[in-house]
Amino acid sequence: MTILYRLDASAAQLGARFDADPGQDPWAGGMLAPGQFAPVITQGREAIAGPRAAHQPRRLIPRLWGVPPPPAAGWNGRPVLSVRNLESPFWIGNLRNSEFRCLVPAGAFMIWGKGVDRDGKRVRHWLGCTDQPCFAFAGVWKDSEIPSFALLSCEPNALLRDLGAERMPVILPDDPAAWRLWLNGGWDRAGALVQPYSSSAMTEFVN
Repeated sequence: MTILYRLDASAAQLGARFDADPGQDPWAGGMLAPGQFAPVITQGREAIAGPRAAHQPRRLIPRLWGVPPPPAAGWNGRPVLSVRNLESPFWIGNLRNSEFRCLVPAGAFMIWGKGVDRDGKRVRHWLGCTDQPCFAFAGVWKDSEIPSFALLSCEPNALLRDLGAERMPVILPDDPAAWRLWLNGGWDRAGALVQPYSSSAMTEFVN
């Protein structure tokens, strides 16, 4: 599963791309790793109790990548980076409540591949989308001590499976209707977006 991704777009560019208010986010682009703050796009009430307003604006907000695990799992210093089981009690409430879903913008991501390179290090593969240089992962956030997020994952497509991946992040289509569905739709319809991205619309490149 993804442990690094890149986002070479500024907060202003992301706001224009995803029709979101960039606010005061200072993001200027670069590499992102677990335990770092990353820009995500939400459309929820967040800190305001009660029903969501009918026309809540989308906002670009920094969130920490990696959610503290459930108490039953114990704390081993390793946050949860991705959602594998959509029916898990730890996640299902946030997934069903659309205001906790978010778009996680990216331009490329890394997976571990099969075998090792000539230096004996595990092979890394960087991938991106040919049909959208700046795309959105499907994400979900939790309001823990520090609001944090995780990426949804699914079965790999043929390209990633051939590279040795067991899972891949969920990449949303280049379609404002899909973004709107993920941020606002009922889980019965939004859950259908959790599927592998087409191999024909992806490419591997040298980072």
